[in-house]
Amino acid sequence: MIVPFNHVLVLAGLLFLMGIFCVVARRSLIMILLGVEIMLNAAAIILVGASLLWQNLDGQAIVLFVFAIAAAEVSVGLAFIVWAYRQTGSVNPENYNILK
Repeated sequence: MIVPFNHVLVLAGLLFLMGIFCVVARRSLIMILLGVEIMLNAAAIILVGASLLWQNLDGQAIVLFVFAIAAAEVSVGLAFIVWAYRQTGSVNPENYNILK
């Protein structure tokens, strides 16, 4: 492994923190969805780094499933955002009490 595993951990940790910040601090459903995607990518980086460290391809195979789940999550999330925007005319998550 060319890059030390500690650097991979730091990169993934920073990406995960950026994703958490994006989910917590933003007031747009699209930005919240983007934050969740950033957190999924951070988890994928950890899996690839660990599989390279231990020379086992299981982590890289799991990353393919993570990417497939992320693609499905984006498509369902964007469909939900479009539906909610048509119902309320806004992408502000505070306006969505219609789901109660």
